[in-house]
Amino acid sequence: QVQLVESGGGLVQTGGSLRLSCVASGRHFNNYNMAWFRQFPGKEREIVAAMQWSGESTYYANSVKGRFTISRDIAKNTVYLQMNSLKPEDTAVYYCAAEGSMVLFHSSERYDYWGQGTQVTVSS
Repeated sequence: QVQLVESGGGLVQTGGSLRLSCVASGRHFNNYNMAWFRQFPGKEREIVAAMQWSGESTYYANSVKGRFTISRDIAKNTVYLQMNSLKPEDTAVYYCAAEGSMVLFHSSERYDYWGQGTQVTVSS
């Protein structure tokens, strides 16, 4: 069982930066693939970035490539999403997620554990 708690969301102007944090509690955090998803009003959750449990593989949605970076600190049981050059279209609720397979999935349906979400609002 893994519990996830996100923080770091807020209001920022276009072009600004935010860093989201996701603290995981439970056993064997470093054995889980971790991902960040976001959800727009009335839409399904979409993947933003993901990192394989080994740290060897990462994935980014095309819309955030070159602007967002996923990273983790195993000692702190924390995954981060550094978001730079933010745009109004990045405004959404951002969720941290974890799943324990060997394959890095991109679909929200494959993720077993979710945080409560944190709102990111980018003003124009």
